[in-house]
Amino acid sequence: MAQVIISAQHLSHKIKRDHQDVTLLRSINVDILQGEQVAITGRSGSGKSTLLGILATLDQASEGELWVCGEAAHALNEEQRAGLRQKTIGFVFQSFQLLPHLTALENVMLPLRLKAHFNYTQAEAKAIQLLDQVGLLKQKDQTPKVLSGGEQQRVAIARALVTSPQIIFADEPTGNLDEHTAKDIEKLLFDLNKDLGVTLVLVTHHLELAKRCQKHYVLHEGELKPFQREVFA
Repeated sequence: MAQVIISAQHLSHKIKRDHQDVTLLRSINVDILQGEQVAITGRSGSGKSTLLGILATLDQASEGELWVCGEAAHALNEEQRAGLRQKTIGFVFQSFQLLPHLTALENVMLPLRLKAHFNYTQAEAKAIQLLDQVGLLKQKDQTPKVLSGGEQQRVAIARALVTSPQIIFADEPTGNLDEHTAKDIEKLLFDLNKDLGVTLVLVTHHLELAKRCQKHYVLHEGELKPFQREVFA
């Protein structure tokens, strides 16, 4: 039986806006299993990216508990959360967030340079393997400015995988891509989920992409609920 890899218990989050408390998330409870594909949708401004950032330990909720890979993330300080992310989590962003002066190979290797015992030869070999896996080995020495949007996203996916994470968080991973390229990236993410057993948690405004996931939640008025077309259409 698959184990729970992310468990959110009564997560709530408030921010200050115009000197007033604004509640973005209300007592969210969700369990995500190892190897699952989970989509979160919702209207613009509903707090999807905020929730993703909290689940990925980039931010802390105002209230509640969060368990990630068996660790009580809510009880960790910033440095400890960074260590947890480095060991267990990879990120894919809508805007790719590649460093423009680095080659594709160097961008993929970058997360490994943050590790205490960095070995260049091993890191290069791992990055080359992943670039080959995402179909970009021939472009390994090119910088982002000469790569297409789809190619940049493939580099970003390889970078997310280079630390062998248990979870990939993807925030609108196809939002800046044309329809054909978006479908290629979607297929790549699902293939990697299947082949590597990595858990995939994504935020998207594309219902067709969300429907492909094993679980689909909607964030509506601060509450996270299973998608029901008749309710959220």
